[in-house]
Amino acid sequence: MSLFPRSPWALLCACALSLLALSACTDSPDPEPGKDAGTVDAGRDSGTPEDSGIDSGALNDAGSDDAGTFDSGTTDDAGTDDAGTDSGTPDAGPEPWDGGYTVLAETGNWVDRGPYAPCAFNSVGDPSTVACNDLSRYDLSQCSPDALDSVPRHGIYMTDLRAERRLADGGTRVTPSFVGFQLRADGGTDTLSGMPLVQRQTDDGTFFVVGKNTITGAVTALAGCKVPTPGIVTGCFARCIDGKFASTGTFEAHDVATHPGEAESSGGLELLSESPVALGMPADVFVAKHHAYVVSFYRAGIDGGLTVFDVSDPRHPIFKSSISLPGDNYWNGVWAKGDALYIASLDSGLLVYDITHPEAPEFIRSFTTGPEGVHTVLVDGDRLYAMSLNSATYVFDVSNPLSPVLLQSISLPEALSSGGPHDAFAYEGRLYVSNGFGGLSVLDVNDLENVRHLGQFVHGGGAYAHHSEVGTFAGRTIAFEGGETNGAHLRVLDITDPAHIVKMGEFRMRPVTSIHNFLLRGTRLYVAWYQEGLRVLDVSNPTKPRQVAHYNTFRESDPGRTDNLLQGAFGIRVPGDGAVYVVDSARGLLVFNEP
Repeated sequence: MSLFPRSPWALLCACALSLLALSACTDSPDPEPGKDAGTVDAGRDSGTPEDSGIDSGALNDAGSDDAGTFDSGTTDDAGTDDAGTDSGTPDAGPEPWDGGYTVLAETGNWVDRGPYAPCAFNSVGDPSTVACNDLSRYDLSQCSPDALDSVPRHGIYMTDLRAERRLADGGTRVTPSFVGFQLRADGGTDTLSGMPLVQRQTDDGTFFVVGKNTITGAVTALAGCKVPTPGIVTGCFARCIDGKFASTGTFEAHDVATHPGEAESSGGLELLSESPVALGMPADVFVAKHHAYVVSFYRAGIDGGLTVFDVSDPRHPIFKSSISLPGDNYWNGVWAKGDALYIASLDSGLLVYDITHPEAPEFIRSFTTGPEGVHTVLVDGDRLYAMSLNSATYVFDVSNPLSPVLLQSISLPEALSSGGPHDAFAYEGRLYVSNGFGGLSVLDVNDLENVRHLGQFVHGGGAYAHHSEVGTFAGRTIAFEGGETNGAHLRVLDITDPAHIVKMGEFRMRPVTSIHNFLLRGTRLYVAWYQEGLRVLDVSNPTKPRQVAHYNTFRESDPGRTDNLLQGAFGIRVPGDGAVYVVDSARGLLVFNEP
């Protein structure tokens, strides 16, 4: 495979990957938490060659030239693109930051904080006779029954599992994994990984839940021990596969609808309005012509599609229309330019609608792309980029917005694009492509007949690259980059020299939740952070992102909430009309004031 732009008819499919499949994966990053690498760099030198990196049209062996220059990654990405008519922020405004920083080690999303609880599972015996759901095998003598008795009998938990395995040389191997479970108090079905629990005991000082994955045959049992803070339960777990003991360790489970010590909102953020979306699960939103266009994908027997709201008055959105096409029910991204609305469909590719009458979009045509359609779209000037999972980035000329013309498709070698392009961001002649497990790639796209790969940032522990936003700070090109899986967070990268990308900052929320989509507006980063809701960060000093406002949008009581990690605040737009638009997987379109 080569970097040469190629015809969409000649694309090869990489390994099968989708966001839905991603939610069932476990992350297995390096256990070392990692702090500073101690290297001091930065200064104000802007003399770095702009075209540093590989300068041939073919992308040779980019893995060797680039991969060794970065610390092995620690980020996930996050999703949808910019909300304006272009995709870049020319400058971040005032420069309180002088351009100096310390290079940070990149170690992955997971941070090993040691055992979570003083309990243990007795795995002695023939593995075929060791039952993980046997509560008597758990030593809970140092636990706190009274605290466990105070835990609410309901909740949606995201859980960090820390397994320990003795090695032949006497050492210990620590392996992380994750699971979600939901306990209900309304008579509904309790679940673990979306499947009914086979055992539950959550009374009289005991917290014990057991689930079985009917696909893999794995049984996971969680025995609570401590309640270090409201909303968190720690304890021991055991996992059996096909009736045989497989692993044990400790866990930390977070009730994700609970935010101990945090108010519902801060920084002056006010929820102006809330509008439900009847079609599937809302995923993204774009605001144009005083209308909000919300796309959604299939959920629980309900097809996805497009829902249109008149938001001339953000406090009182008015539902105008909805569109759902039979057999085409996974619409994940949306963008507008002039009278055209572009929709990313995993079924049909790129869809084009006429919004001359903004309240009633009219279908124009579709463009077939890769084997998995289009996942995200981005408009930059007169170009439209359509990212197809496991395939390529398709580039269209949209100088006539209603009549896109396919100019080129851009593919990377499999070594650089494990999972294919999930999303991209365009800035000053460069395209920043989030390549799933392949990391973040920087491409020179000034000449589409000679696209050049300039560099790559690879995440530690195989973390997933999902989304980025790029701007200029203190004369340096800075990328804000995020992933998508448990522990996925914000990374800040100095990408001035794409051949030598380094991490210079980060911002984390709870270790069991995932960042999703975000937008850079001047020195503010607006983040849709799944169960963490809306977060607004001051990034005027990009080495130290600082939260200045938030709104907790995730409520356990909302219909459709499950134990899946990928739910909550999905898409976000800040179009400059004084409002912030967020789509939530259960609540629909949420409109806030712009703080």
